[in-house]
Amino acid sequence: MSDAVAGPDGLLRCPWGLSAPDYVTYHDTEWGRPVHGEEALFERLCLEAFQSGLSWITILRRREGFRKAFAGFEAEAVAAFTDTDRERLLADTGIIRNRAKIDASIANARAAIALRETYDGGLDALIWSHAPDPATRPAPRTLADIPAVTPESTALAKDLKRHGFRFVGPTTAYALMQACGLVNDHLTDCHARAGTDS
Repeated sequence: MSDAVAGPDGLLRCPWGLSAPDYVTYHDTEWGRPVHGEEALFERLCLEAFQSGLSWITILRRREGFRKAFAGFEAEAVAAFTDTDRERLLADTGIIRNRAKIDASIANARAAIALRETYDGGLDALIWSHAPDPATRPAPRTLADIPAVTPESTALAKDLKRHGFRFVGPTTAYALMQACGLVNDHLTDCHARAGTDS
């Protein structure tokens, strides 16, 4: 028995992928598909940190606001943010105005830049070095088959923290792994799984 649900178009999806129109597009075209490159991964890392304690739809609906506020998530630009930028961000209604998460994003930009010098391949290589072997992970049939934390996400969180990243606990790290395609947690019967299997 699978938890996949048929949408109005007749396609089976992970149940959360039908809970809001914004989710349908995100689920079908982005979630679980491999993401590479410092800028793209830095964006996902920041957004997952901002999501901590909130629903993902809250972040998804403010994504363009985040991109504008955080200079398109270009690490050099964010790393150069000043106290004036912090105050601007705290007043920006287009994002989640949380000082600790804003500070973490700025610190994470600086960590991403430093990582270029200390880790061959930078942020992309560090994150992807924690991708589990897909052959060791059976496709989930139900939502209960999907963990919130794994040994790989715990190791990724520790590695990121060791390199100066903040707001990257094992649960956030696992959400990042799901969103960026390091793991494929689309349900067995979900139509999007076929587009994400390697």
